[in-house]
Amino acid sequence: MWKEFREFAMRGNVVDMAVGIIIGAAFGVIITSLVSDIIMPPIGLLLGDVNFSNLFVVLKEGTTIGPYASLAEAKAAGAVTINYGVFIMTIISFMIIAFSVFMLIRYINKVRREMEAPKVKAVSGEATTKECPYCISTIPIKATRCPNCTSQLDLAKGKA
Repeated sequence: MWKEFREFAMRGNVVDMAVGIIIGAAFGVIITSLVSDIIMPPIGLLLGDVNFSNLFVVLKEGTTIGPYASLAEAKAAGAVTINYGVFIMTIISFMIIAFSVFMLIRYINKVRREMEAPKVKAVSGEATTKECPYCISTIPIKATRCPNCTSQLDLAKGKA
């Protein structure tokens, strides 16, 4: 059982997924800092010196009666609050991360399409690919065996 687990854990997909999760978590922390430390302070300044992390509504007073100057003070008093400023910052963080992932996937898809696109003509004007007569897939012109269906190709005729 241990051997099977080790084989499973060391497979390329699992290791790639683990690396992706770790990098994703680190990226999330960076974006959270970007939003709370870089983006929101100037926006708060433009909106009249608003600190988004201290925007909250008190639902129930704590042991010390408010008003509370900050969210930390309200939590220390045991007040029940709705923290809409933190929620706004979380939404902005999500939007930045979602846009970044969208741009990454868009780039990966573009590269994948370019790699899958058949190369029809070389610079000199001669064909660089041909069609396999057995499976009708595009293969390099110098191929002696089709990589898709593994059929042996006839080179004596100069065709597939």
